[in-house]
Amino acid sequence: MKDPFDRSTEESGEKCGKVIDKPLVLIGLMGVGKTTVGRRLAKKLNLPFVDADEEIEKAADLKIAEIFERFGEDYFRDGERRVIARLMEEDRQVIATGGGAFMNDETRELILSKATAIWLDADIDILVNRVSRRDTRPLLKNGDPETILRDLAAKRNPVYAMAHHHVTGNDAPHDLTVNNIIKALRK
Repeated sequence: MKDPFDRSTEESGEKCGKVIDKPLVLIGLMGVGKTTVGRRLAKKLNLPFVDADEEIEKAADLKIAEIFERFGEDYFRDGERRVIARLMEEDRQVIATGGGAFMNDETRELILSKATAIWLDADIDILVNRVSRRDTRPLLKNGDPETILRDLAAKRNPVYAMAHHHVTGNDAPHDLTVNNIIKALRK
């Protein structure tokens, strides 16, 4: 099996020098770029990529907003936990999770024990700008996005801090964020 870190990176020309033998799971607030960065990270490491939200929608045959609307957040989080548990059965892949996935005790324990958790972070102002481009985020439907994101960050960031690695992206190019993740994984 090919070692995805045993090759030169385009930007640095250095060997990464580490074997990935379990999933890399991206966590963080909505709008931080888990899916976009995750796709690029997977491509750079020659690993499969999977978006947990897309897998949840496939499993439920409903959009996430519809699941929230019809059944509520608790129902969604239970389904999310089960889908992530299934995804964790694969050893080597990059998984982007929804912003609240890591808040579930069982999901968090599973990720921390069977994967490498990477907290992608960005300033709230940047996140507000990004999430205001689309109206598909159920947690933002009933209020001011900035206020909601600040409240979520206050609650979630201490839990996200339990991740194995913390990488701040802000408005950096996605490839720079990918390279910063790879640097963090080398340590």
